[in-house]
This record gives sequence, C-alpha cells and structure tokens, in this order.
Amino acid sequence: MGGALQKVGAVSEASLSATVFISSRSLQHLRHFLQARFLLPALSAMVATRWGICSAGKIAHDFLVALSTLPAEDHKVVAIASRDLGRAQEYARIHDIPKAYGSYAELAEDPDVDVVHVGVINPFHLPSTLLFIQAGKNVLCEKPMGMNAAEVATMVQAAREKKVFLMEGLWTRFFPASEKIHSLLSQSSVGDVTVLQAEFGSPQLTIPRCVEKELGGGGLLDIGCYCVQFACMVFNGEKPESILASGFLHDTGVDKTVSIILNYSGQRQAILTCTMTARMPNRASIIGTKGSIEIPSNFWCPTEVVVNGRREDFPLPPPPQKLHFLNSVGLQYEAEHVRQCLLKGLKESPILTHAYSRLVNSILDEARRQVGVSYLQDKV
Repeated sequence: MGGALQKVGAVSEASLSATVFISSRSLQHLRHFLQARFLLPALSAMVATRWGICSAGKIAHDFLVALSTLPAEDHKVVAIASRDLGRAQEYARIHDIPKAYGSYAELAEDPDVDVVHVGVINPFHLPSTLLFIQAGKNVLCEKPMGMNAAEVATMVQAAREKKVFLMEGLWTRFFPASEKIHSLLSQSSVGDVTVLQAEFGSPQLTIPRCVEKELGGGGLLDIGCYCVQFACMVFNGEKPESILASGFLHDTGVDKTVSIILNYSGQRQAILTCTMTARMPNRASIIGTKGSIEIPSNFWCPTEVVVNGRREDFPLPPPPQKLHFLNSVGLQYEAEHVRQCLLKGLKESPILTHAYSRLVNSILDEARRQVGVSYLQDKV
C-alpha cells in the first residue's frame, strides 16, 4: 500500500456518512480509534490481520504454511525480515510475500504490519520482541518467550507500557484436542485430577541450536517447556508447592535429560520427563478419581484423545507445502486466536495469559537451577 490513498466510505451508519480519504499509514490508527468506540464492529471483522515475519528459519516456514491454510481475507503476510536479505527474499518468493527486509528494524518500521511473529533462536527473543514492542507492534513470540522468567517479565512490562498485544507461542494450547481436554477438565469429567504424566523425547544432540549454550540450547527450553505448559494447563495455572528436578548434562553444559516432579496442593502431582538423547512414546496421561484422559502420542501437537477408553480424533488440515516440524500446520490455531484477540482489542490472551507464561518459565528456571544449567542471561 505504501503511501497510496485508500477510500473508506460509510463505515458507520451511526456517525460516519461522509466518504473519508486517508493515507495507509494513518488507516490503522483510524481503525483502532473507531473500533475502540464500537463504531466498526462489522468492518473490523472484514479487515485482514497483517502479519510480519521476523526470521527466515524453519519455524517461520511452517508458520507461513499454516497461515496459508486460513482464509486470505482474514490473514495476510505483508513482510518478512532476516539478517540475510537474500534469505528473506527467497522466503518472500516461496510464500508470495510482498516485502522482504535485510534487518529487523526495517520490519519494525513498516506501517502496514499489525502483528509480528518472532521466530528467531532463543537468546534473541528478548531483543527482537522489545524492538517490535517499542515500535508499537503486536507480537507473537515463539516459545520459550524468554531465556528465563526475568526476560518474560521485561517483555510483558514493555508491552503493557506501549499498550500492545503480546503472547507466547505455546501453540499446543490452541489445538482442538487441547481445547477438548480443557473442556473435560472444566466439567470434572474424570473427577479430581490426582496425577499427571507427560514425556517428550527426541534425538536432537546433533542439532547445534539444541546443544550449544550460546544458542540457547537445552532440552528444557526446547521440548521440556511443552511438558511444563501441559501441567500448568491441567492444574489451571496453579503454582506448584514444590519442584524437584534431576537430570544429566551434555558436554556443552546444557541439559540433555531431565525429570521433574511438581507437587501441588491436595497431594496432586505432575511427573514430567524430557530428553534429547532418544525418541520416546511422547504420551501424556491425566488420572482422576473418576477416570483418565490419555494422549497416546505427540502430546504437544495432539490429534487424538482417549477418555476412559473411548478415542476421539481431531484431524488437521492437509498442509499445502512440506513442513519441518510434526503437525505444525496446527500453528494455524494460535494464529487465528491472535487475530481474534486483536479484533477484540485485547493486549493479552485470556487463554495463554502473561501470568501463565511467567509461571511456565519460572518452573523451567528452577528445574535448570537444580540440574545445574545457567546461561549468560541468568547473570544479568
């Protein structure tokens, strides 16, 4: 759109009868002004959420593929940025993105971007997210939001000061199967939950970003966060009374295998295991006083749930391109959730709240402390 003039006519029967001409740079401000006063409820639902993509890596590719499965009138990718301009241009060609930038600062300054997906490696989540927040952009930041809970708190505070939306990309929470589990728990379908078990094992010791400390490596941050967030969902965001962690470290100093026991009030317990040394069944179980809920495999991107022996399937839409990560077309669910939050003018998700992200990351902090893993970011 650039600086072109756009025609906006009869946007509100109650207060706007004249035809208005306005630059695209100012269009978003006008839209927000009117929506805040309930003058554009119908128009807001018809306006596409305009995405900017920070990074041209594997998760960015999968997120773009997932977005392409959603209605084009609802989601539009307008720009992508990478520190390597050539790579950004390649992704722009593959995914039909109008603009490619060779710096994140250029993306932050783009007036056509409503929300940015931050998919850089873990240590750069904080500076990248703060860059976009300070530019007034809404942000969906990949998990883990920060290298520690202190970084999460810094981002949350910045988002609140700038009055922009911020959410952590714990995509599991928005899968239809996860919504089903949450509904079952809300209805006490299996009685009172007493024990939860979740495991995630994937052979990742040959992947640099997973084992190099300066790249934010470690099983807890990469895959253990899914186990922790699952426990936080099942126990409804309750803080555990105690955290017990034990594990083994890689030669680089990051964790490669960790087991965590979270003890909750009322003698309830979550038992979690993650390892980068081997593949596990990757199942999760919720045991209650009146039954059980099972995710037989791939609990972090679930497509089936077994409740008291009865199985229900939640198939995903077919991806139009090859994906890097299992079931990552399911990233569409968190993307649509972000859109709905923005349409309602929310600054945080009512499902995956800022407090939820702080809790998940604080549990990861304590588990790391107990097994002996620290990063430079912990010393700030």
